Amino acid sequence: MKLTIKTVWVLLLCITAKYSSAQTDIDAIMMEKNAFCVGPGYSYSSWKNYWEGAKKRENLNLGTVSTQMFAVMGNYGVSNKLNVLFNVPYVVTKASAGTLRGQSGLQDLSLMLKYRAINQKINNSRIALFGLLGGSLPMSNYNADLLPLSIGLQSKTAMARLMLDYYYDNKWFATASATYVYRSNVTLDRDSYYTDQFILSNEVKMPNATSYNIRAGYRTQWLIAEAVLNNWTTKGGFDITQNNMPFISNRMNATSLGANFKFVFRKLPQLSLTGGASHVVAGRNMGQSFNVNGAVFYVFDLNKKEKKDKQGTN
Repeated sequence: MKLTIKTVWVLLLCITAKYSSAQTDIDAIMMEKNAFCVGPGYSYSSWKNYWEGAKKRENLNLGTVSTQMFAVMGNYGVSNKLNVLFNVPYVVTKASAGTLRGQSGLQDLSLMLKYRAINQKINNSRIALFGLLGGSLPMSNYNADLLPLSIGLQSKTAMARLMLDYYYDNKWFATASATYVYRSNVTLDRDSYYTDQFILSNEVKMPNATSYNIRAGYRTQWLIAEAVLNNWTTKGGFDITQNNMPFISNRMNATSLGANFKFVFRKLPQLSLTGGASHVVAGRNMGQSFNVNGAVFYVFDLNKKEKKDKQGTN
């Protein structure tokens, strides 16, 4: 499973965490009907260099900015074709230099519906098409106006995704997905601000975004090993001005490369471990972060409980 995102400076953390592996909203694995997969996850992300517009630089007044995310994630199989997923993250940020104080707190609750519309076998191959709808909303009144140390952006989101999966010889796979993210406006605790012009208001119009993800590798019931390419592009916004702090409506783009794994214990197949790492290779108004993540998951078969309840009743 994977963690999910919000702060754009925390964005890479969210992306990579979210895109770990196994029964997440970004892979082609489904939970069976009445199966509930849940577990804790952790990820660590840090960056020293960042892009100010298209120019890469560092800031000695920040040093290295790090973000830790602790999360509880779950996936319930409403049916073999429809899953409901959630993610509850707690985020901690820190800068190694300067006077800016790190932030911590509950970030944004994410909910997602994942529907497998097509699952067609063709000789030794299988093709599946998925549609996903979801969104997120802040769970606490954290301050979004403290980038790059804010834990989130305070923007409510709604997203739609199409995903295509190709599976060959019950071992090899390639999955591609495209996502459109709508983001609501954000209210600041001040009456004016400056973007590329002076604005006399406390409301910030947030640009929407698109995301593309390609993953490929080896996938069986017991082991998954995959390489991942992910791209996040903000549809609008403006560049960080020279020597200024980032702002929540900046144009924030990032492309990252990474690898993930999932291991299922044969003697206890309900239990699995996931992990991964990724690195930002290109960006705009983003930190060039390196991320590592891991999680432990357990699958509860609620069908067994139903059967026992029926036997007890009889």
